[in-house]
Amino acid sequence: MKVRVRVPASSANLGPGFDSLGLALSLYNELTLAEADRVTVSIRGEGAAHLPADPANVVARAARMVFEAVGRPFPGARIECVNGIPLSRGLGSSAAAWLGGLLGANALLGTPLDRSAILSLAARAEGHPDNVAAALCGGLTVSCETDDGVVAVPLPVPEAIRWVALIPELTGATAEARAVLPASVPRADAVFNVQRVALLLASLQAKRVDLLHVAMDDRLHQPYRMRLFPWMAAVAEAAREAGALGCVLSGAGPSLLAAVAEDADRVARAMTRALAAAGVPSVARPLDVDTTGAITETS
Repeated sequence: MKVRVRVPASSANLGPGFDSLGLALSLYNELTLAEADRVTVSIRGEGAAHLPADPANVVARAARMVFEAVGRPFPGARIECVNGIPLSRGLGSSAAAWLGGLLGANALLGTPLDRSAILSLAARAEGHPDNVAAALCGGLTVSCETDDGVVAVPLPVPEAIRWVALIPELTGATAEARAVLPASVPRADAVFNVQRVALLLASLQAKRVDLLHVAMDDRLHQPYRMRLFPWMAAVAEAAREAGALGCVLSGAGPSLLAAVAEDADRVARAMTRALAAAGVPSVARPLDVDTTGAITETS
């Protein structure tokens, strides 16, 4: 038996929605899992030269999690990965790996776990639910951790909006990006973000894209992470001058994500030029929203 899984990239936060909003994007990791009596891993594409090709690989660890969750011994699996999502760039590569392994192993076992259980396992492995919820459900997903697990609600995004991901050649560490955040914030900043995330969801629902430049603002994480990415403000300003509706740090960075109503290529060029002026090479990719989420096929 062989299982094929495709998982989209994801961008978390979208500015004010810290650890609660995620957007699935049309960039993918694909993998296959087959029954085997030991773990073997092959990797092509992003991370092929760096990721472990042994039981320490995240996909293999995720597969083991599923077997353990249903009380079954894990004999192993033959895992083949084709990675399209860049590593350590704030585009959900680890979320895609965890989900791919969880969904693949679950299918090998005959799907004993429902999607809610898979989501909770993935969020526990990741440490937060935003990326895994978006990658699993597709679209713009609002997620929330509760005592009973993770609740996730996908929402529609206006089709008129495209998204430009600026992917620097340098990498970022989520742990470092979280370490710079303060343990507490002023009440005014908390209120600021509550207002912006509410306005962001309302703007998208009402298709008021003219409000996104206000709605995608943030005071909870981006001002503190600018010390890691000092060029962020200049690149975001260049994106807006080129016509972007808003431009934010993608997850913990270092990638940036711009919302664009027209001429995504113009915005992409402006962002790459601005980052090049800071001495950092990059690639800008116009992307659509993935509305399907992770797909599993069995043969």
